[in-house]
Amino acid sequence: MAWYDEAVFYHIYPLGLTGAPKENSYGEPEHRLNTLIPWISHIKEIGCDAVYIGPLFESVGHGYETTDYKKLDSRLGTNEDLTNYVKECHKQGIRVILDGVFNHTGRDFFAFADIKKNRENSPYKDWYCNVNFYGNNEYNDGFSYENWGGYNLLVKLNQHNPAVRDYICDVVRFWVREFDIDGIRLDAADVLDFNYMQALRAVAEEIKPEFWLMGEVIHGDYTRWVNEGTLHSVTNYQLHKALYSGHNDHNYFEIAHTVKNLYAKGGNRPDGLKLYNFVDNHDVERIYTKLNKKAHFTPVHILLYTLPGVPSVYYGSEFGIEGKKDRFSDASLRPALSLSDYADAVEKNPFTRLISALGKVRKHTPALSYGDYRELLLTNRQYAFSRNHNGASVLVTVNNDDSDYVMTLPAGDAAEYQGALSGERVSVNGGSLTVNVKANSGEIWVPAEKGQESSFDTKNSALPDAAEILESVSKKAEESQAKEETALKKEQEKPMESAPERDAAEVGAKETKTAVTAGDEAFEKGKIAGLQEAILAIMEKNGPVTDQMKKDVTDNVYHDSLIAWIKSFR
Repeated sequence: MAWYDEAVFYHIYPLGLTGAPKENSYGEPEHRLNTLIPWISHIKEIGCDAVYIGPLFESVGHGYETTDYKKLDSRLGTNEDLTNYVKECHKQGIRVILDGVFNHTGRDFFAFADIKKNRENSPYKDWYCNVNFYGNNEYNDGFSYENWGGYNLLVKLNQHNPAVRDYICDVVRFWVREFDIDGIRLDAADVLDFNYMQALRAVAEEIKPEFWLMGEVIHGDYTRWVNEGTLHSVTNYQLHKALYSGHNDHNYFEIAHTVKNLYAKGGNRPDGLKLYNFVDNHDVERIYTKLNKKAHFTPVHILLYTLPGVPSVYYGSEFGIEGKKDRFSDASLRPALSLSDYADAVEKNPFTRLISALGKVRKHTPALSYGDYRELLLTNRQYAFSRNHNGASVLVTVNNDDSDYVMTLPAGDAAEYQGALSGERVSVNGGSLTVNVKANSGEIWVPAEKGQESSFDTKNSALPDAAEILESVSKKAEESQAKEETALKKEQEKPMESAPERDAAEVGAKETKTAVTAGDEAFEKGKIAGLQEAILAIMEKNGPVTDQMKKDVTDNVYHDSLIAWIKSFR
């Protein structure tokens, strides 16, 4: 049993939460990380005892195009700020996991900068994949290279190079020595070389007891990554998808099938495959936005906290905030938030109250961390299972229907059960427990001794009822409408333009709209002559453009990276 077996994570994208600029000027440090210190007590209050935070280190923009692995991003502060942040987390009993972006670097990274300067004579020419000094790219480097995701901004490291492995392993040692972190989440682990990850696992075993390695894996057989020699855990995207679509489609069979399949791959053992469970993160839309019926926020999170695996909450989602993915940007998923705007949320916000209660239940119910999994009841709209540990059987019931549903389930040895969220007590009759599961809700039934007081504080029920959720949804709609009306009023209060100015503005607006529409088509098709001319014009600023370079642009050779690069100027 390790600390991460019982952990509840809080996920922070720091550049977003702190409102840092989108681009790094590499100027004087701005101590924005210090603004996250007050969040630590909030994280603890809602029942989380581990933080996954990142990316943190010096980068060009969104954080995943690393410039310096050993320096906190200037937009966030200094290394001393990060040391103090981790120290304060530890003081309050919270472990800290950092983002390890080891698949690629940014173009400003020292090794790549040396290749640009010394070309074939650079000692780092083999640090990256497929560096070709006979090629070129949209940056007019005079050479080409393999990138990640079609973006030449992200230069793919050669993980087979021992020098690269040694350097990254030393980075991990540095992070532990300098900041005293407790683990790493490996970015893009599904494209990392397995020998590379095994080398990192060996370092993990060496540097700190119970140092945790978790990997970002979207597709594939999770057992390839989660084993004794590679990683401790990976992101459970399979369950993530099932949790929201299983509710939107009223299809608990999808969720149950996913759980059963993953549990079997772990050898049908509770310790077989402990995955990192989540309902949203910095790359996907907020769960509140994705759910067709907002009341399903309750059963979704009950399942998140009770199914096998390690639960995680993405910052802000405990308040029930919106977050919709834009066509060309994830910025709306990574907003700046002020904790003062959510004062007393645990008491006043039904979503926060639920998350807080679930965190406490998880902490005081070992069966949810270590218990086996047994399916007890399954229909499209109702689902029940048990988690059994050391003779204690905890029952979990959820209902995605608009009507209450009565379940009769096989119970453990206890004479009585209590709803950990509602406080309701129900007696066992003939080895069975009959409970009423409220509409669009659920409950965690824990064994209770008759006559003894509850282990959980249920004076104010943690379960949001339909009225509370409807009120919250209505309030959000009113706030959104008020913002729109304020913006419209400001627009109307602007000084009136003269007729010629107004006509010119209207013509300009039409031309702009037309240009944007054409631009969208150009970005999708990549074959509009005007776009190609724009690319060449920008390339000319960096040096002479050869006939071959012109041909590459005209033939659309580097479509994905060229288009992504030009989009960044919009």
